[in-house]
Amino acid sequence: MISFYPRLRIFPKKTDIKFMKGRFAGLGLSALLSILSVVLYFHPGMNYGIDFKGGIVIEARTPEAADFPALRGILAQQGVGQAGLQQFGSPNDVLIRLERQPGDDAAQQRAVERVRTALQKAVPGLQVRRVEAVGASVSEELFRNGMLALGLSLVAMLLYIWFRFEWQFGIGAVATLVLDVTKMIGFYVVTDFQFNLVAIAALLTVMGYSINDKVVVYDRVRENLRKYKSMTLRDLIDLSINETLSRTIGTSLATFLATLPLALFGGEALEEFAWTMLFGIILATSSSIFIAAPILLFLGEDRLRRGPPPGKDVAAPAASA
Repeated sequence: MISFYPRLRIFPKKTDIKFMKGRFAGLGLSALLSILSVVLYFHPGMNYGIDFKGGIVIEARTPEAADFPALRGILAQQGVGQAGLQQFGSPNDVLIRLERQPGDDAAQQRAVERVRTALQKAVPGLQVRRVEAVGASVSEELFRNGMLALGLSLVAMLLYIWFRFEWQFGIGAVATLVLDVTKMIGFYVVTDFQFNLVAIAALLTVMGYSINDKVVVYDRVRENLRKYKSMTLRDLIDLSINETLSRTIGTSLATFLATLPLALFGGEALEEFAWTMLFGIILATSSSIFIAAPILLFLGEDRLRRGPPPGKDVAAPAASA
């Protein structure tokens, strides 16, 4: 069947880019950004959400569709610190998150009553359906479990890559993931997004996407190691990246475009998660090429490719998608 519409190509089918020429610049820039992110983590520090620093959750229902700007103005006048509002369920249902107030449990209760009175006075018919306080011990446990989840995921990915490939691939993938995670932490500090359980979910999602992208490149490197016995590892990695580049760019672009509407129109409930995902997609795609591949080159240059065997190698084809 003849197609009357040519296929739209965002990226050329065949490329011959010498990525490894920029390996030092890529690794240097990555290390610098990761160091800056660690510095930002300690000062000014992260904006921890209620899940990790404790606080108060109030579930309310308004008689009509909730007016979020008006509700934020009311809460700002109550002296309860930063407050987060989120719609859930119907347009009348509002979830209010308040910082933990200075003082004991009685101080938390007084703050709740003050907020309840102000809201019901400003919005006649408003119902407070649930009030929940997250204490310091609970928030500490949630934070510890969240960090444990991130650590275990890194270990699991290392074991998976190590089992599937050689150890150089595993070390390269996990080292790149650690650099990616530190940059994600820096992203949260710079944007002042709340770091909570939703942020942990976003980080784990980005890590899964990132490792999948690196497996694609590493798998092609492994195939080419068997196919081109005398090609230098540097040229072989460049060839492998070029062969998978069209697929990598296409997948990342499709995922980015699918997530972008959530960031623009998802509202307060989804925007921080979506913007984190968008940043993570760009980060994961670039790190697969400019970080994971150079690390593999440095680790495997004397081990994965010890020198050309006797005989001529099969000529390498032009890179393709």
